[in-house]
Amino acid sequence: MDPTAYDAIFLAGGQSPMVTMIDDAALHAFVAKAYEAGRIVSIVCHGTCILLKTRLSNGDLLVKGKTWTGFANSDEAFADAWVGRKIQPFWIEEEAKKIEGTNFVVNSMFKPFALRDGNLITGQQQFSGGAAAELVVQTLGC
Repeated sequence: MDPTAYDAIFLAGGQSPMVTMIDDAALHAFVAKAYEAGRIVSIVCHGTCILLKTRLSNGDLLVKGKTWTGFANSDEAFADAWVGRKIQPFWIEEEAKKIEGTNFVVNSMFKPFALRDGNLITGQQQFSGGAAAELVVQTLGC
């Protein structure tokens, strides 16, 4: 599939991306290609973990110089406490805060929160999908 054939791509999260998408080089390249072609890239919840590793053709992380969000430490801590054990192999916010030159921000735990920085639209967690979709529609001018 050619991501440049679309005006926007939207990646959902869930629990799986932290294992299945984090090291998927083909997916990272797909997202980078869409972004570099000027397409809207929207990612929510745990899907945002790919932004920790997605690199543009010049070698820079896609999130370099960007403000973005994803599943927060507070959301992870709540989920871990709920099930009584650590669920994810790492926490996105914790890893994002280690990256220089990027601005990872979060809002209240489990509240809808999405933001746009250029053609990158991200949503904090599962309650943020609608807010991210609204930003995609606004950005497309629909």
